[in-house]
Amino acid sequence: MANTIHHWINGAEVAGTSGRYSEVYNPAQGEVSGRVQLASSEELDLAVAAAKAAFPAWSATPPLRRARVMFKFKELLERHADEIVAAISREHGKVRADAHGELVRGLEVVEFACGAPHLLKGEFAENVGTAVDSYSLRQALGVVAGITPFNFPAMVPMWMFPLALVAGNTFLLKPSERDPSTALILARLLKEAGLPDGVFNVVQGDKVAVDAILANDDVQAVSFVGSTPIAQYIYATGTARGKRVQALGGAKNHMVVMPDADLDQAVDALMGAAYGSAGERCMAISVAVAVGDEVADALVARLAPKVRALKIGSWDSSADVEMGPLVTREHRNKVAAYIDAGVAEGASLVVDGRGHVVQGCESGFFLGGSLFDGVTTSMKIYQEEIFGPVLCVVRVGSYEEAIRITNEHAYGNGTAIFTRDGDAARDFVARIQVGMVGVNVPIPVPMAFMSFGGWKQSLYGDHHAYGAEGIRFYTRLKTVTARWPQSIRSGAEFVMPTMK
Repeated sequence: MANTIHHWINGAEVAGTSGRYSEVYNPAQGEVSGRVQLASSEELDLAVAAAKAAFPAWSATPPLRRARVMFKFKELLERHADEIVAAISREHGKVRADAHGELVRGLEVVEFACGAPHLLKGEFAENVGTAVDSYSLRQALGVVAGITPFNFPAMVPMWMFPLALVAGNTFLLKPSERDPSTALILARLLKEAGLPDGVFNVVQGDKVAVDAILANDDVQAVSFVGSTPIAQYIYATGTARGKRVQALGGAKNHMVVMPDADLDQAVDALMGAAYGSAGERCMAISVAVAVGDEVADALVARLAPKVRALKIGSWDSSADVEMGPLVTREHRNKVAAYIDAGVAEGASLVVDGRGHVVQGCESGFFLGGSLFDGVTTSMKIYQEEIFGPVLCVVRVGSYEEAIRITNEHAYGNGTAIFTRDGDAARDFVARIQVGMVGVNVPIPVPMAFMSFGGWKQSLYGDHHAYGAEGIRFYTRLKTVTARWPQSIRSGAEFVMPTMK
């Protein structure tokens, strides 16, 4: 058997004892590349115990010293970039350039976390009452956990743990069992950067590990990124046990193309946003909303040949590959079934990627780019997240209709408008009921010093990810009102304190 992927507990790689495993694939070849151990609830509890034991000393470490660990970690990430990129591509299947872009976006959150001494500052108000001062503190929660998806095995964990760690928490990561190796590289580099043992732990696993995280009362907060049904489950289960939960769910991102848009720019944007990473992005554009038949006709006419010409292949190919395989055979078949459903419901399949075969990778989990026209809002391919290289063109008669259908969709993760009209763009930004909005930007993922998150069924919880919202999620506020003995001039008071 190829390599076995273990856990990381209390500063070391640890072999599991559950006896349960899951196969890990090279999606480009369709071959098993290894197996990952799946933790029992008892193994999960051991990792939580290690994190709990490490918390008192780590939370008492000055923020500047915690930030210096992140500075060193950033340096090591850059030095080991090729190793991390290869691990991502080998187990997920995305092409090297895309894997490198993922690493860079995660690294930006590490850079932001290096500002911990500033980010954790509270507020001070002098003389809120006679000789009384008040100030606030942001303090760590304790043991916190992150449950992350297969599509970004480096970036999404780094949306979470850098901020959690610099805030003084200890962290437990449960990565996807589809591509688990990247998490161990990150753990090793954190240790090399000087992070004390037990502060960061990785437990490989499936639903058993997830449920054990939710059931363990020493876990104070849970961050999750994944599908909406699982986000709903984690949010409901975690909050019912008194945990703080941030659960980012699915998406169906619309891109509105106005009659005055630069169509060449819009087409290029759609190609990258719909088919990059084989559509396995929560911010992928999966619906192009064309305002007017003339715009729709021109858009489809320009998109179709580009979709057919997509360069699809293995990440380690010498060719200039633009899109790799899907992550598993099951997911590839699920996406193909959505294409079947679209055809059955009457949408026009302009480009059909179901029969695409990559020479030399005939057993790989490949699916060619697919393009639908004439999609209506009642169709399954419009209503549900496909998470694959499938773009649906919806024709609307007006800008108002484009606003309406976007706002009426159950998801509200990301959206974009392509237009030359500043007034239309401003109105769109004001009225659209979506958490992240792009104006002539197809994938409006906020920078690390902003915050990421959707609306409606795309986010459960009160805080968005990373940025200032991330710091707030991983800390709790304490407000102190202080008066020193020498300033007390009278005896006991039995009324509600008021300004004097």
